[in-house]
Amino acid sequence: MALSSLAGCSTKPAAPAAVTGGHTSFESVKQIDAGLLNVGYAEAGPPGGPPVILLHGWPYDPCSYLDVAPILASAGHRVIVPYLRGFGPTRFLSDDTVRNGQQAAIALDVIALMDALKIDKAILGGYDWGGRTAAVMAALWPQRCSALVSVSGYLITDLVANRQPLTPEAERGWWYQYYFATERGVLGYTRNRHDFNKLIWKIASPTWHFDDVTYDRSAASFDNPDHVSIVIHNYRWRQSLAQGEPRYDPLEQKLAATPVITVPTITIGSDFDGATADGKAYRSRFTGRYEHRTFAGIGHNVPQEAPGDFARAVLDAGRL
Repeated sequence: MALSSLAGCSTKPAAPAAVTGGHTSFESVKQIDAGLLNVGYAEAGPPGGPPVILLHGWPYDPCSYLDVAPILASAGHRVIVPYLRGFGPTRFLSDDTVRNGQQAAIALDVIALMDALKIDKAILGGYDWGGRTAAVMAALWPQRCSALVSVSGYLITDLVANRQPLTPEAERGWWYQYYFATERGVLGYTRNRHDFNKLIWKIASPTWHFDDVTYDRSAASFDNPDHVSIVIHNYRWRQSLAQGEPRYDPLEQKLAATPVITVPTITIGSDFDGATADGKAYRSRFTGRYEHRTFAGIGHNVPQEAPGDFARAVLDAGRL
């Protein structure tokens, strides 16, 4: 089923299929029922090509991959870029489903999407929430992951470790998580999510001089009716301030053991990662074929800030 509007990077005619950047839309954006959701997803490249699934973070959307997808498509890959639950045109199939943002739930969304699209195995790539989701999938379902590209490395949430305080300087960087822990924060994010998320973009990528058109293209995805609920639950759950669903307990117990990732992996560090940009802090969590790359001068939204380098990492990961 083709998508009509609802998301900023899907409403305009597709830009020429070049690899030089500047794309403003995807070749094709579709909808499909998968698990608990009707998922909106962009697709590029030959239908029979080796699959690549690219996962976005918060507060971003698939537009992060507008310039990555054509590069991978031109190399022969079938590229799938879904809108995560709570973003863009993705909707829950039932009003009764808990608006849950915990890591296992989001990972199972992607597994369900793969099943719906009849994709047995794919290269997974992501940053922020997307990097965490890809890492969870690689750890729990390695048979579904042919290779992994993960910005910021090993992002699987450890609830016990998250209860421990960081240095004051490090804590300051997570100010929005404390804000989201309050009802004032929920109200503020509900009313001001456009400007709030634009501020996060600026803080997370201080040298990326995006324009209003670029930001507004992604900001359309924050108008999803479940967006606030999913975001607030995600961060409250990570701080042990909100419960997860019992159905996901067995998976979360496995993730609490910080399982190693055995699939071929390239991790990426950027300026956003600070002292951990060199990858040494999480190197032991990857036991398969592995490379680490550091992108100096790049902020948190790596695929949109450095699309050529990110795409190259995906292609190289598939050859490890």
